[in-house]
Amino acid sequence: MEGSSSDKLIVVTREPDGIATVTINRPKSLNSLTRPMMVDLAKAFKALAKDNSVRVIILSGAGRAFCSGVDLTAAQDVFKGDVKDPETDPVVQMEQCPKPIIGAINGLAITAGFEIALACDMLVAAKGAAFVDTHARFGIFPSWGLSQKLARFIGPNKAREVSLAAMPLSAEEAEKLGFVNYVVDQNEVLNKARQLAGAIMKNSQDLVLRYKSVINDGYKLDLRQGLAIEKERGHEYYDGMTPEQFKKMQEFIARRSSKKPSSKL
Repeated sequence: MEGSSSDKLIVVTREPDGIATVTINRPKSLNSLTRPMMVDLAKAFKALAKDNSVRVIILSGAGRAFCSGVDLTAAQDVFKGDVKDPETDPVVQMEQCPKPIIGAINGLAITAGFEIALACDMLVAAKGAAFVDTHARFGIFPSWGLSQKLARFIGPNKAREVSLAAMPLSAEEAEKLGFVNYVVDQNEVLNKARQLAGAIMKNSQDLVLRYKSVINDGYKLDLRQGLAIEKERGHEYYDGMTPEQFKKMQEFIARRSSKKPSSKL
């Protein structure tokens, strides 16, 4: 196992089974983000995206918070810095990452932390965790997608309540709205995220990557356009398959159908 020293504020751990864990490691400040941390987070996802040994990425926060947002003592440095550079933008790099990203939300995800959670593909949250949008409270304009994504994920009326009134969205309520996949005990968050990662890794890596891409790309379009890209990519996929690959697929399906179905998550 490769690891980084505990004094690093963004810690990346690669494991032999194909899971990589990215940890925001500034627990005394509730994992608030400085400009260098944002750059390191972006670089971490860019590197993991290219690493063929990594199949699923888990993003978590050390201590009792996931991420309490931007460190506002350095607000000008963050908001007037090179925030338009996609190379150093963690949310852009997460969105460009072809591999599934599971957010392990162990506590508060506030403002920029909320936006980072929105950039994950699936979320496992601790009981009592919450998502809070304080942009309106502090006079900060959202720039990592919160104003657009949240309404699409939980509906516009609830999103307006969360953002305009700065009302916390509990993990339990987020699960009911379909934003959070699982709510578990605090000490089970990483285990559940790993279990979910393990279920993903049992499947065809090529198809997992293609499937994530077609879901995420299609979600940005209307249904007619989304169905069109599914059909287009489907034809492209099957056109590229050899007779041997079709035969292997049929043999695999025949073997699977003769076995009992595996237990669900």
